[in-house]
Parts: sequence; C-alpha cells; structure tokens
Amino acid sequence: MDGEEGLGSRVPPVIGPPLPGPALVRQGWSGVVFLHWPVEPERVAHLLPEGTRPDLFDGTTYVGIVAFHAPFTRVLGPSPIGAFDEVNVRLYSVDGWGRRGVVFLTMDADSLPAVLAARAVPGAPYMWSDIALRQRGFGRCAGAVVRRRPQRGTWGRWSLRAEAGRADPTPLEHFLTARWGLHTPWAGATRWIRVSHEPWRLHRATDVSYEGDLLTRAGVVSPRGAPISALWSPGVVAEVTPTLPPA
Repeated sequence: MDGEEGLGSRVPPVIGPPLPGPALVRQGWSGVVFLHWPVEPERVAHLLPEGTRPDLFDGTTYVGIVAFHAPFTRVLGPSPIGAFDEVNVRLYSVDGWGRRGVVFLTMDADSLPAVLAARAVPGAPYMWSDIALRQRGFGRCAGAVVRRRPQRGTWGRWSLRAEAGRADPTPLEHFLTARWGLHTPWAGATRWIRVSHEPWRLHRATDVSYEGDLLTRAGVVSPRGAPISALWSPGVVAEVTPTLPPA
C-alpha cells in the first residue's frame, strides 16, 4: 500500500493508534505554540530522510515552528529530567507505507543536560540555546530563542493572542497537529517512531507576529508574510517509542 492512495483521507486521525510497545520517552508539553507557513513541496523534499516525501494538504506542504515548555521528561525509566523550554522547526512527511510523520530539522532546548538526554531519541537534532517563553494571563503569549551552539546567533521571536474559545479544528489544523509519528535517520535507515497523546485542545491565535532566521538556517527558503496558521494549546503528555519496519 503506497502513499496517499492508502491513507483514505487527506488528514491524519484525530486520535492516534496505541503505541506498539513500552514508551522510550514520556514528556509533558505545555503552553504549546504552533506557527505554520505553506511551502512548495519541491523546495523542501531534499531535507527529508530517504524513503519519505513531503506530506501534502491540497497539493501544498508546510513548515512549522513549534514552541513549548517541557515540565518533565522521562527516558527509559521513572527518573525525570529537569524542566526545559523547546523550540523546533519541522516539516511533514509520508513514507512508502503511507505512514505520516514529522521531520525535525532543528530542535532547540535551553538545558544542556536535557539536550544530551533527549538525544536518546535517534536522530533528534537537539541544540543548546537560550529560550524565553512568556504567558500573561490566558491569551497573551510571547517567546524568543537565540542559539548557543552550533549555528551560534540563530534567532527567532514571536508573539500572539490565543482566543478564549476552544477551536473546532479545520481539516488543515488537524493535518498540522494530529501527527502520530516522526521520521528520522537511524542506523543507516529511515525509521518511523510512534508518538501518542490525547487529542489537542486547540485555540486559534490572532495578533500574530514572527521575525528571525530559524527557517532559513534550517534550510527552508523563508516564506513571506505572517503564518497562515497560528494555534495555541494548554498542552498534552506525550509518549514516544520506536517501531519495527513493515515486513
């Protein structure tokens, strides 16, 4: 079964399937900001792992900046890693078995121990950065990141206002947020790593601004204008585990 012919839908399911085994990583994600821009598939296909291609929504794919606070992380056991903030740049992928996923181009975190521990997930491109995430009351959010190493000085800054009412997500918003796996290089092959969590509680955002060079330093030609989609969520608890390749 290949590609989108086997998907049965242009969007992933709202609720992901159960994990195939014990979780390698369990992590809290809170105060999550999603900023997305459309990009032409041919401009980012070369950034994806072998055996995958851009996942499309009505012929277009997307690049996202996602920021959140991780209040805890547990890797292979009960002992938690300290809290940290993360900002990642990501693309959307699908492989020959129709498995949809996220491809992380960069992952910035503001805790060096967390960066080192998080690399237990194969291929996770974590980098040590200074990050400030601020929330005033329910709706006003702002954030900034400046990279320490590598790519010292790479930066991004954003602000938005989350609407009070919970959103009934559109098909595009489902496509961008209900992602139940990630594709990553591992031991000479591309692996699909499963992700599981409760459905997102999403709020649309207005008064959105972003500036910086996070996208261009990740290899993406910087889209023009404001994000086409801006969302905020109070968060979820996510579990991650590797999967075996299909037979």
